[in-house]
Amino acid sequence: MKRQAFSLISLLSLLLVAGSAIGQTVHVRANVPFNFTAGDKSFPAGTYDVGSIDNVNSKLLRLQARDGNSGMMVGSNAAQNLKPADKTKLVFNRYGNRYFLSEIWVNGATRGHQLLKTSREKELAKDFAQDLTQRRVEIVASLQ
Repeated sequence: MKRQAFSLISLLSLLLVAGSAIGQTVHVRANVPFNFTAGDKSFPAGTYDVGSIDNVNSKLLRLQARDGNSGMMVGSNAAQNLKPADKTKLVFNRYGNRYFLSEIWVNGATRGHQLLKTSREKELAKDFAQDLTQRRVEIVASLQ
């Protein structure tokens, strides 16, 4: 009896972990109307695809310009919100005229991706802490 209970608990745990991993995969496209930074790399305004590399390691994302000129791999952490996202979107942190890719959300999902802040972004956040030009900017994206 104990063995059956253990097997059932193990199976449920495996399904929960697999469901969480699949729930975090993302493939979106957005037209970003301004230059921005992701990780340690700067990107020009344009249309970008953002997607999980695979279903196993959905924390690693591929950011690729549609024109093929710019791209990179960037690490992310899981982001969670009690309220489901109201739209598929890329979220940028804005400091003055500098934009940093911060989050990726899919419409209806309570789990998204959050990029780690670089030392440069942390510096700017500190400099702009009392400034009203620091804000979040959302760009609507589409699923791919």
